[in-house]
Amino acid sequence: MLALNKVLANNLTVYRREMRLMGNKFEISVVGNDPVWAGEKINSAITEINRVEKLLSTFSEDSEVNAINRNAGIKPVKVSAEIFKLIDRSLQISELTYGAFDITYYSGYKTDAHQDNDTAISSYTIVNYKDVVLDATATTVFLKEKGMRIGFGANSKGYAADRAKYILQTEGVSNGVINAGGDLLSWGLQPDMEPWTVAAADPRQQNQPFADLDISNMAVATSVNAEKYATINDKKSGAPKPKNGFTVSEIKSVSILSPTAEFADAMATPVMTIGVNAGMYLINQLNQIGCVIIDDHNRVYPSKGINIA
Repeated sequence: MLALNKVLANNLTVYRREMRLMGNKFEISVVGNDPVWAGEKINSAITEINRVEKLLSTFSEDSEVNAINRNAGIKPVKVSAEIFKLIDRSLQISELTYGAFDITYYSGYKTDAHQDNDTAISSYTIVNYKDVVLDATATTVFLKEKGMRIGFGANSKGYAADRAKYILQTEGVSNGVINAGGDLLSWGLQPDMEPWTVAAADPRQQNQPFADLDISNMAVATSVNAEKYATINDKKSGAPKPKNGFTVSEIKSVSILSPTAEFADAMATPVMTIGVNAGMYLINQLNQIGCVIIDDHNRVYPSKGINIA
């Protein structure tokens, strides 16, 4: 058996292609011994990612998401099972994170021409995931408030990666990696029959403290605190900014490990938002979910079940 594995390993190669999809840099890697075969499979994955982008578009006039938003406060909209299930899962994550993850937002809609901006903007505080009404029997989605919208910016690339993996597996790709803007989804093994690690899946992350972490058949999504330091003149950070310009958050980055890229993608930012202790407590209550948090002093906090060398 070992000899057979060695022979197979000697004939296998990782074929990679990088491209820009959904506004992000994607890299699709498949393990095989035929470059033509590998190219065809990667093309299938790209086609699926493009399909998901169109499906979740808020700009296309004929998209279901646009129809839901257009009918906010007016009537329920019948949608496909795929969209319905994605929204349902998103609302469950909102419940899990106490609203830290939320696909809803307010568009600044005014109910009449005489309504002032302050009144309109104040509606933002009462619009949230609880104002989304799902009817599983009719497969309809209704947004209660006018001006309310939904969007999948926080979990769309993870969902697209999951779908691309599914297509690749159905077409016979037993081993591979999808890098969706730095978020990794892997399955199977490397050509040498070793598990995929963070560094093997994305060599650009060799310097991460958890580069050797086994992520075979898992997804890992990372959220980085780009606003590590903020001053009162900083226009980019949406977080509260202290007058002295000291650290806004003690978290430098959060990496979520999950069986699906969609869930990992959705959870990374909420865990960063709620902090190290609350984030770790939340993750440790969940099955098959892991987390690695790095703070401003480069201290590494792994959740239970994760061993960092």
